Amino acid sequence: MKQLLQNLSDGKTFLLDAPSPEVSKNSLVIKSSKSLISPGTERMLVEFGKAGLLQKALQQPDRVLDVINKVKTDGLFTTVEAVRSKLNEPIALGYSNVGVVERIGDGVSDFRQGERVVSNGSHAEYVKVPSTLCAKIPDAVSDEEASFTVVGSIALQGVRLSQPTLGESFVVMGVGLIGLLTVQILRANGCRVLAMDFDEDKLSLAKKFGADIVSLNSSSDPVAEGIAFSRGKGIDGVIITASTNSNDPVSNAAKMLRMRGRIVLVGGSGLQLNRVDFYEKEIRVQVSCSYGPGRYDPSYEDLGHDYPFGFVRWTEQRNFQAVLDLLASGLLDVKPLITGRFDFLECSAAFDSLLADKGSIGIVLEYQDGSRNLSDVGELPKAQTLSKSPRSEMAGNDCVVAVIGSGNYASRVLIPEFVKTDVTLDSLVTSGGVGAAIHGKKIGFQKRLSDSRKVFECADVNTVVIATRHDSHAELTQSSISAGKNVFVEKPLALTLDELDSIEDVYRNSSEPHLMIGFNRRFSPLSIKVKELLEKNSAPKTFVMTVNAGAIPKDHWVQDNIVGGGRIIGEACHFVDLMRFFVGAKITSVYARSIAPGNYEEVAEDKAVLVLSFNDGSVGTINYFANGSSKFAKETIQVFSNGGILEIDNFRKLKSYGWPGFSGMKLWKQDKGQSNCVKAFVDSVNSRSNCPIAVEEIFEVSRATIEAANQIRLQLN
Repeated sequence: MKQLLQNLSDGKTFLLDAPSPEVSKNSLVIKSSKSLISPGTERMLVEFGKAGLLQKALQQPDRVLDVINKVKTDGLFTTVEAVRSKLNEPIALGYSNVGVVERIGDGVSDFRQGERVVSNGSHAEYVKVPSTLCAKIPDAVSDEEASFTVVGSIALQGVRLSQPTLGESFVVMGVGLIGLLTVQILRANGCRVLAMDFDEDKLSLAKKFGADIVSLNSSSDPVAEGIAFSRGKGIDGVIITASTNSNDPVSNAAKMLRMRGRIVLVGGSGLQLNRVDFYEKEIRVQVSCSYGPGRYDPSYEDLGHDYPFGFVRWTEQRNFQAVLDLLASGLLDVKPLITGRFDFLECSAAFDSLLADKGSIGIVLEYQDGSRNLSDVGELPKAQTLSKSPRSEMAGNDCVVAVIGSGNYASRVLIPEFVKTDVTLDSLVTSGGVGAAIHGKKIGFQKRLSDSRKVFECADVNTVVIATRHDSHAELTQSSISAGKNVFVEKPLALTLDELDSIEDVYRNSSEPHLMIGFNRRFSPLSIKVKELLEKNSAPKTFVMTVNAGAIPKDHWVQDNIVGGGRIIGEACHFVDLMRFFVGAKITSVYARSIAPGNYEEVAEDKAVLVLSFNDGSVGTINYFANGSSKFAKETIQVFSNGGILEIDNFRKLKSYGWPGFSGMKLWKQDKGQSNCVKAFVDSVNSRSNCPIAVEEIFEVSRATIEAANQIRLQLN
């Protein structure tokens, strides 16, 4: 299939061949017929990409502060690499799609194959979308009209929050696409509407839809015009659909509103408020979030858990359905809003038109049946191609790799490290297909797939790298081992003791291929040096490892115990392994406790202390805290032994206190051992030598980490 992408580093849009997405639970795969280019959002993204680094920084000052803090803790080189990697990551464009249901995932019962549906899918020939972000199209609505549904739901949600009643007077500030849809929806609610904008042509459209109009290019006073429109009583509500940094829209809205009037912010506006304007009238200001209730809620969107109809009448899916009903009834007319139609393969011309003509409102992309040549359509920018290409011929002892997953860590760190080693890159697999196309093409994988089963069936592949979400690690690991493949798992190995037992059973009953987990910190040059120094000292050691992990929202997938396993299993496992590496003796006990839960803590599990004991008498504490400051070092490792102290400072410096013959060590840039970890694994496969981490240690560390997380959950429950 073809997928439209944009390069954030230079703003260029291009089409890329990608495997069609594989359907998954609670999702649909849709074959596209139309999609709508949203002039506001998508023009902004392209213009942001075309801006220079300074302009990008000025547009996102909060991100600049994050970068400065990262430089202070991780160093300049590491930060520069991270920023470049982020900007070189193409993104999918589009969020208003129409097509036909091609495949249906488990857990979906409301849709049938062949039905026409709208979704928030991107500009692509096939899209995979959660079923709760889809709605069936009535027969009376054409595909072209239906392509306005998702954008229309943004307008509808703004109107719902303004709570209009029959006969009320409203002002709509900004009559771009969403503003013009807002005008019509307010009129359908029986409201009198006054539209304000600088664009005369768009105001003319608003007038055709039944609104009175005020041109902001004239000398008229918008506040006076609003009050006059309200017959001197004050406007009931103002919906701001403009996008501006000016404070004028909010300020003017407050001044023209009646007592207890309402302002709803659908677009963007400056928010420096004059308290007196709002205080004396008790004005209510509300920001509208996208399509409505359920947006950005993983439980609703990803897991398919709908909100009870009687308690949440209008979810985002129900808003889609309401817009479609308005279209079917004729109360919402989008045909005058179409300012351009382009074949999907001519989408570059469509975006050129969008940038050149600020008057563009709705540009529709049309998808044709069949597959056509992409040779003249666009290519992935050459600047993103890594320097080393894989060998085309497979040698007898080569590590022939298939990678499953291409998320942030996999694409920016893990896969590039494998490219640097002595491997042949065979396949890259992602369930959506697009990630495989992006990274598979620029890195040089011979095959880009969306079905992992093909990897296990491929005789050429002898090594599988698993870099998917944590809940899939155990199953994919077992499948790889059963197929006789060497396995590299980007931690954790499993999320439960039962999963871990199953992996161990499969491994013991197999040919016992290499099983490696990405515990990279033990491979850092600083960790290796500490290990070397400790081996000269047989006395028991004490450890204090402090991880200033930083907060992650409660609804992030990592925090979900079922999907991500929580941060103790998903991240603190690194430090359990590192301590086990330093001691060189078995873990005999684990004790774990977290902060007491309370209303002030969304998540308590990631603010925890783990205490490990070892059979040589050593003991250590892992302080895993997500409630600290980003200005402090993220990882500090302290080792106390025989009158001396060694301290690793964020894997940039190794400090020595009272350690005979060693004064310290400093690296040019942060090195957490990722490169050495991957190289050691590949070398062991190619040379058929022992795996860099003994499999007994892998199971031991994984078990100890899961037990620690279970203790914390028992405490919290």
